[in-house]
Amino acid sequence: MASVEVLRWLHVIGATVLLGTGAGIAFFMTMAHRTGRPDLIAHVAGTVVVADALFTATAAVIQPVTGWLLARAVGWPLTEGWIVLSLVLYVVIGLFWLPVVRIQMILRDLARAAAASGTPLPPRYHGLYRIWFACGFPAFAAMLAILWLMTAKPRFALF
Repeated sequence: MASVEVLRWLHVIGATVLLGTGAGIAFFMTMAHRTGRPDLIAHVAGTVVVADALFTATAAVIQPVTGWLLARAVGWPLTEGWIVLSLVLYVVIGLFWLPVVRIQMILRDLARAAAASGTPLPPRYHGLYRIWFACGFPAFAAMLAILWLMTAKPRFALF
């Protein structure tokens, strides 16, 4: 079994990747969208889809694994209130993130089609972008809450 220090380090790296990649993706997609240029939006959205697959998805899988191994190594029961609440919030993030990944692919494809045809972005693009944008707020808030729970480890019982 890996040492506690290595597990903690991997868990912190995973959290950093999730938060950093999520914030970066949100920033770059928003900045591209603000230009209204289908060619630029298509390029940025294409990059965002790749970044989500490489970084976010990988970290999203590694986080619960390193968290479980770390909890076992340290002796924290998975029924600790802060751990349970963190896991619930992690599921909430996933419920917002999974549709966003699909929306990003559609936004990319719609922008590519508009760029290729020399037409403006269609109304469907704008509607999906608003949904994409709105999904970021609860997911980001939940991520910040998990980071607080993981660092503060407040003692409370949920059961």
